Amino acid sequence: MTAIAGALRRALPILFTARIAALATLPLLIAAIIWIAIGVLAWDPANALLLRAFGAEAEPAAWQRFAAGAVVVLTVAALAAATALAAIAVLTMPVIVKIVATRHFPQLAARRGGTVGGSLRNALSALLAFVALWLATLPLLLIPPVYVAASLLLNAWLSQRMFRCDALAEHASASELDAVLRENRTRLFGLGLTLAPLSLIPVVNILVLPIYAGIAYTELCLAELTALRARNASVPA
Repeated sequence: MTAIAGALRRALPILFTARIAALATLPLLIAAIIWIAIGVLAWDPANALLLRAFGAEAEPAAWQRFAAGAVVVLTVAALAAATALAAIAVLTMPVIVKIVATRHFPQLAARRGGTVGGSLRNALSALLAFVALWLATLPLLLIPPVYVAASLLLNAWLSQRMFRCDALAEHASASELDAVLRENRTRLFGLGLTLAPLSLIPVVNILVLPIYAGIAYTELCLAELTALRARNASVPA
């Protein structure tokens, strides 16, 4: 938790820099507009479908209306967050990595173990896997608290899967990248789980979470890469 808290703390000032805001605003605003429109158009039919699933009759109970509305909001929020995470991972991460490395890791040598093609494949495969897993959780809509918990776990998984490789691609060699990911599975997922509640808050999930997650994962991954090199340097040949 100390490593996760440190990454989140160091990421916060960078989140509010003018350069990051300028780079992230346009793709995130486009995503926000699209998903708000989807939410408005889908509200009535989705609520009606869920009320039938909950067994509501002509006059649904208050708890049924509340549960249906909450599920619709959380579903749109989860999908919107996934789209925004992918946009930031593909469009903005190279600049985020450069800013974080310059500010907090200026002595870290770049060994360029990642590629642009690998980044695109990673983002696409992560998004497709997320959609498949999300579809598998749809039966849990009948149990809203369980569905919310599943959504948090899914968004935590997506965050770490989406950002970890891009955060390391510029500075880690291929073997270092594999080592950092292998040795820090728990920390990487823990950071995603810490950020996941933001994915359930409309607007925040699109305009704040993706860029904050990208910065925080870069901070955590570059810190772990620095520690890995320090350990390797201390081992006699």
